[in-house]
Amino acid sequence: MLWTKASKEPHRLSTDKISQSMKKLLPFLTLFFIGLCSTNVLAQDDLLDLLGEEEETTEYVNASFKTTRVINVQSLESTAGGVLDLKISHRFGRLNTGGYELWGLDAATMRIGLDYGINDWIMVGAGRNSFQKTYDAFIKVKPLRQSVGKKNVPLSVLWYSGITASTLRRTDVDLDFKHRLVYTHQLIVGSKLSKATSIQVIPTFVHRNLVTTRAESNNVMILGVAGRQKLTKRIAINAEYFYILPDQVADNISNSLSIGFDIETGGHVFQLHFTNSTSMSDKGFLTETTGKWLDGDIHFGFNISRVFTVRKPKKK
Repeated sequence: MLWTKASKEPHRLSTDKISQSMKKLLPFLTLFFIGLCSTNVLAQDDLLDLLGEEEETTEYVNASFKTTRVINVQSLESTAGGVLDLKISHRFGRLNTGGYELWGLDAATMRIGLDYGINDWIMVGAGRNSFQKTYDAFIKVKPLRQSVGKKNVPLSVLWYSGITASTLRRTDVDLDFKHRLVYTHQLIVGSKLSKATSIQVIPTFVHRNLVTTRAESNNVMILGVAGRQKLTKRIAINAEYFYILPDQVADNISNSLSIGFDIETGGHVFQLHFTNSTSMSDKGFLTETTGKWLDGDIHFGFNISRVFTVRKPKKK
């Protein structure tokens, strides 16, 4: 018993000494942990200062339409810099010609053209249409591009200028080359409203160096509208309409209306459509459309677009 009591007493004294020592060290330990935490916070602040806040970027909107043309008219899209776009277009005869003409398939006109992107905001192109043996050339500039993020721009603005020349031989009159020229200028303003819907308005001015009668005007003002509704990832429905202001063209001229589908297959875009315009050049579908939808003067047609990378863009 004496050994037991003696053994317990030293143990109690040791515990008291340890407790007293811990009490003395506690203030120093508290200060140490406070200093350590403060150092970590300051280090994090210094690291954030070095990295800086993440800068907001500008993201440009693309794929408003599947190709650079809605159907006949230019779309909000442009060929990328260094890319060559080969376009082949066909228009068959009118559906109301009946079974003898296989509802227009026996007759056809075509246009073949090349569009090239000088850079991402300037595009040029040229082509030849078998209708009236017409040659055309154009330039298309995009000074304002729809974007979101740091630079939030709700719409795109493009300027289009084109020239066409009909080289069809005439026996009734000998025309100078300048009399065959027609100039077209368009302001294309539009927006991709959602992933599936895009719309654009196209105020248009056409100057014809020569007109058929005095009742017609050399200068023609036209208001156009076009849109796209995406149906699936690779299919979309397009439509375009051009209203010619009164008392400018001959009485037999109609407003151009076209409706069709875009089908994307890899590097190709197929456009299948119906239109009352025979010509695929600017002067043709804008000021020379004679077909009437209600009379069945409708052409079935298609466009094929194939792009080639001629010059690879420089790495930024």
